[in-house]
Amino acid sequence: MGQHYKLDKIRALADNDQEFIETLAMTFLEEVPEDARLLKIAVDSKDYLASYKSAHKMKPTIDLFDLGVLDTLIEVQDWGKFEKKGEVITDKLDIVLEAIDRAVAEIKQDFNL
Repeated sequence: MGQHYKLDKIRALADNDQEFIETLAMTFLEEVPEDARLLKIAVDSKDYLASYKSAHKMKPTIDLFDLGVLDTLIEVQDWGKFEKKGEVITDKLDIVLEAIDRAVAEIKQDFNL
């Protein structure tokens, strides 16, 4: 459990309430993959505002589950925020998306979801 994500912050927040932790895990599975899909579409189409908004929305959850890619996600967010037209961000995006995919698979397994 917790190879691609960590529950330390969540356990502290939940005061080890397992039902609350499971609810957060389900919420992660419901929201983050869809947010990641929208972020990919936004980056691929060079929609800077949508890229910024999607990445910004994901930051708290990525941080809470400690996926280890918060700084990389912030780089993607800033690419959109500052409309860095000359900069290619797809390699950073791929790192974030791979981390999300790994965490999703592991959370599903760990929580039998």
